[in-house]
Amino acid sequence: MNLRLGTRNQVSTRVVALASFAVLLFATAACGGGTDDSAESTTTAAAGGEKQEITVYTGRKEELIGDLVKQFTEETGIKVNLRPGDSGELAAQIITEGDASPADAFFSQDAGALGALSKAGLLSELDAVSVDAVPAEYRAADGTWVGTSGRVRVIVYNPNTVSDPPNSVDDLLDPKYKGKIGFAPSNASFQSFVTALRVLRGEDEAKAWLEAFAAQDPVAYEGNSQVRDSVDSGELDLGLINHYYLLEKQAEVGADKVVAKNQFVLGGDPAGLVNVAGIGILKSAKNPAGAQEFVDFLLSETGQKYFAEATFEYPLTSEAAADESLPALAELDPPKIDLSDLDTVGESQELLVETGLLQR
Repeated sequence: MNLRLGTRNQVSTRVVALASFAVLLFATAACGGGTDDSAESTTTAAAGGEKQEITVYTGRKEELIGDLVKQFTEETGIKVNLRPGDSGELAAQIITEGDASPADAFFSQDAGALGALSKAGLLSELDAVSVDAVPAEYRAADGTWVGTSGRVRVIVYNPNTVSDPPNSVDDLLDPKYKGKIGFAPSNASFQSFVTALRVLRGEDEAKAWLEAFAAQDPVAYEGNSQVRDSVDSGELDLGLINHYYLLEKQAEVGADKVVAKNQFVLGGDPAGLVNVAGIGILKSAKNPAGAQEFVDFLLSETGQKYFAEATFEYPLTSEAAADESLPALAELDPPKIDLSDLDTVGESQELLVETGLLQR
């Protein structure tokens, strides 16, 4: 297979090796916790009403949530020690650390990593009031994690070259799009899409689709922003990204200067997956009360408006409305899937390598 790679960057394969390691950890996590190789926890719950701290491992970029975290500290007096990183890597680290983990909470970029920790028995049940504020499809059935904001997979297209954009993942296999589709194979959101494809269609059909997609000679980039820009410039016809990347560019340069458009895929198709960023509290948390306050804050009006206005994601509670340019979340008709089942990203990465879509 001849896969043409984007020249702007190189696809890192560190996550593939780590994912294989993480799969082993997930399978053995129930046997007991590991040792803590990281620095001692700085989390304290001081007596006498003194200032408290929580440590939050987060797969969300600090530049995206830093202002919101700062506001939480200003309102509650609780300092947040953020430890950012890749969501899958952090989940694997927490499993390695076991009961000795310094983390009070895990704020993940996607539901799959939270599902892995929940299945490993490392997350405690959240306050029911917080969990019930979010629709059932965007939280764990057992109450161990809750979505804080939603992101929708879309097909971004250039209307100057595509008059009738694809309405399903299978439409992407049309020969007319050969060499004209951009994607980010090492990106967590794309890998979650592949995982959803595996869950929805089974391993054999998912592999067959990926092989057919690889035969389309898609152009690989490191991130969704590069995919978006290539489509907007007319270099490519189509791209597979999350919905908010286009809104970010419109906010940056002006909507009238952006050519590309988002195609929201309906009908339960895998291309229209709605995933969430979400949070869970560890059973081993040193300050579970402070961590619960953080969860409540993310689901409050302040938190939900922040996600809607600052990151252009979908708020998940009734406390805020999504950007007016977006279709309502309730109208999207995404595929019916338990988001906790997106935890097998390691297998998805191996399948991407096997089909030539991700390089070692």
